[in-house]
Amino acid sequence: MSTMQYRRLGGSGLKLSAFSLGAWITFGTTIGRSEARELIHRAFSAGVNFFDNAEGYADGEAERIMGDVLVDLRLPRDAFCISSKVFFGAAKKPRPTQKGLSRKHVRDACDEALQRLRVEYIDLYFAHRPDPEVPVAETAWAMDQLVRAGKVLYWGTSEWPAEAIEAAHRVCASHHLVAPVMEQPQYNLLHRDRVEREYAPLYRDHGMGTTIWSPLASGVLTGKYNDVRPGDSRLTRPGYEWLQRLALGESGDRTLDKVRRFVAVAGELGHPPHHLALAWCLRNPDVSTVLLGVSRIEQLDDNLAALPLVDGLDETEWRRIEACFE
Repeated sequence: MSTMQYRRLGGSGLKLSAFSLGAWITFGTTIGRSEARELIHRAFSAGVNFFDNAEGYADGEAERIMGDVLVDLRLPRDAFCISSKVFFGAAKKPRPTQKGLSRKHVRDACDEALQRLRVEYIDLYFAHRPDPEVPVAETAWAMDQLVRAGKVLYWGTSEWPAEAIEAAHRVCASHHLVAPVMEQPQYNLLHRDRVEREYAPLYRDHGMGTTIWSPLASGVLTGKYNDVRPGDSRLTRPGYEWLQRLALGESGDRTLDKVRRFVAVAGELGHPPHHLALAWCLRNPDVSTVLLGVSRIEQLDDNLAALPLVDGLDETEWRRIEACFE
C-alpha cells in the first residue's frame, strides 16, 4: 500500500491525508457497524486521518455508527479529524427549527452531532448548503461562537456560491470573527468550473482549502455505466434519481461518450480509469483532500492505490486525459 501524503487545509496549519473517508450513502445506509469498523480501521492504518460526516446522512445514523466505531477502536483523538455538516437536519421530517442555518439550529445541530459522534469537539464543521432564509452574518456569528466555545476547530461551507462565501468573509473581517477555512464542493473530470474558476479568488484572497466529494462522479468515471447500469450502483437506487442527473448532466449520452474516450485512453496508458480520475483530482494544488465513498475493504485498498499516479504521469499524458472531456 502506498505511503499516504498529507496536505494543509488551505492556509490553515491543519494537515489532512490526501485521501479521506466519507460516510455519505454508505454508513447507516448500505453498511452497518461491523463493516464501518473494518473500513475505518483499514483507512486509519493506511494513514487516512480525516473522516467526513453530516447530520443528514442516514438521518443521523451515519454519525452514530462512526462515533461508536471510533470509540470501539480507541483511536487517539489527536491523530484523526472528524467533520459534521449542518443544514438538512437529522430528523426524517424536521420542524422549522430543526433545519437550516439559523443561530439556533447551528448550535443545536453541533451539540447533537457531538453526542452522536461521541467526541468533545468537531474538527471541521460545514454549513452544508446556503440558506436563503438566514442572513450570512447570522450563520457566521453562530460558527464563530462555536469555535470560541471549543466545540469546533474550523468551519466552512459546502456547495455555496463564491459570492456568498465572500460575503461571509466580509462579515468576519469587519467584526473580527473566525472566518471560513474550507469548502466542500463536487469536483471531478466532468465537473470542474466551480472549483477551478468560480472559487479561484477564494484560494488567492482568503487561503481557503477544499475537501472535494464525488471524485469519480458517483462511479461514472470508472466506466461501469458506459454500456449498462449496475443494479446495485448509486445511480440506480430509488430516491437517488437526482444523483443520476447530477453525475451525468442534462446530456447523459454525450457525457458517456466522453467517458468512453477516457476509458480507452486509460487502457492505452495502462492504468485503471478510476485511478487516473482520483489522481487527477489531487494534481490540483487547491484540493486539500479527496473524499472516498466506499463500502468494502477491497474498494478502499484499490482507491488508495491511485496515490502514486499523482506524480506518475507526464504532462503530455495528463493533457490526453483532459482532452477526452473537451
